[in-house]
Amino acid sequence: MNTKVISYLLGKISVGMGLAQLIVLLLAFYYGEDCYKEIMLSIAIAVGLGYGLDCYGRGTSHKDITVREGIGTVFFTWVLAAALASIPFSLLGVLDPVSAYFEAMSGLTTTGATAISDLEVLPKSILFWRAMNHWIGGIGIIVIFVALLPQIAGSAVYLFNAEVTGFSNSRILPRIRTTAIALFYIYLLMTIILTGFLAGEGMSVYDAVYHACSCIATGGFSPYNNSVAHFTSPMIEYTLSLFMLLAAGNFAVYYQVTQTGFKALWEDLEFKIYIIMMLVFTVLIAANIVIVTGYGVEEGFRAALFHVTSFGSTTGFVANDYDQWPSFAKLLLGAMYFTGGCAGSTAGGIKICRLIVLMKTVGAELRRTLHPQMLLNVYYGKARLPIATVTNISRFFFVYILVVALLTLLVTLGGMPVEEAIFGVASCVASVGPAFGSIGATGTYADVSALGKIAMALAMLLGRLELFTALALLRSEYWKSTKRW
Repeated sequence: MNTKVISYLLGKISVGMGLAQLIVLLLAFYYGEDCYKEIMLSIAIAVGLGYGLDCYGRGTSHKDITVREGIGTVFFTWVLAAALASIPFSLLGVLDPVSAYFEAMSGLTTTGATAISDLEVLPKSILFWRAMNHWIGGIGIIVIFVALLPQIAGSAVYLFNAEVTGFSNSRILPRIRTTAIALFYIYLLMTIILTGFLAGEGMSVYDAVYHACSCIATGGFSPYNNSVAHFTSPMIEYTLSLFMLLAAGNFAVYYQVTQTGFKALWEDLEFKIYIIMMLVFTVLIAANIVIVTGYGVEEGFRAALFHVTSFGSTTGFVANDYDQWPSFAKLLLGAMYFTGGCAGSTAGGIKICRLIVLMKTVGAELRRTLHPQMLLNVYYGKARLPIATVTNISRFFFVYILVVALLTLLVTLGGMPVEEAIFGVASCVASVGPAFGSIGATGTYADVSALGKIAMALAMLLGRLELFTALALLRSEYWKSTKRW
């Protein structure tokens, strides 16, 4: 493994994380907050570390990036970025080091689980750093990195494929760097459009930018303790519902819309199933809470739509205390921890495309039971899937459930009740954020034990990297083998 090329790339990431905090520093000056010294020290640490890593890796050929270097760079980038992003929280004494790392990992992986018990007493600049973590992590640190660093364009495929989500990392354009730039512009444009809508609906510019960054990244951080419920605005809830729905769609398909029109959305099987599933869940939950809890029809539909899109897109905004809803409605919300959004989106979860293939695989196996000699294929749309793809998706599903189970056991060692631990870990792996009970709609992760926070931070990282990119490092051959992959 070429450690020098990984060091060089990590150095650039470190400097980038430091420079990103200049925006936070400017906000501290603008609002007259006295936390500017800690922010300046945080910037200095990030830039200094970046310079040291760059010096170590200087002189190596950037064309030496292989699959191994790609996996290592992506994994250690997220670990390092979370560490650097946690520094302002630690220096200000807002959180202890473990909780600060949890908060930073939650931000960058767009999970949205917070360990801060009272957000509204914090400086606006530090709160905005949380939203920036969402926005940076949403499009993907590596995707931004590939777009802005032309020196590695020839080898960027290994970084890009280790970062982009879904079972088919299809590119929308021939060149990786061009693809990354196209995705970045779509992401930026959606953020700007949503900011304009929210500002026009009564939010301050600060709140509009903050919630737009969180929404398009499917993150869920808000500067208010009661999240979107703070605004008590049906129009804001409907607007965020629409954009949460869009943010969990495939950005590559959105690019095709700009080329061929809206028929690209209708022709995309995953997007159609995703929309149908969101509508079905919304109707079921709305009917349940209207009948059982006495919500009005419009109020019940709006509450159901908002939280279905929030959970289904893995954003995690909260507008109502869903913990008070009937068990049926809560279980449907919990089921969406596992569905997630579309491949190629900022959402977490298993992804709709994988679930489609899994269901079709089950159907094929049922037919095979009745007709043992029949040769059966699994189709995705009109394309026949290779056996290797079907097998990989089945493995992913098994490992996903296994990771949730194992990390749940680890979290319960810290004293968390079993039900909360299951939903908490599932929420973190799927990058949703809020769960149920003490870590639900009106709670935070502040009282979770240090062991629990470490386990959940690991769950966030594994979920964001879609398991295998991170778990590959557990193989001894990754560290020992001298072959080029």
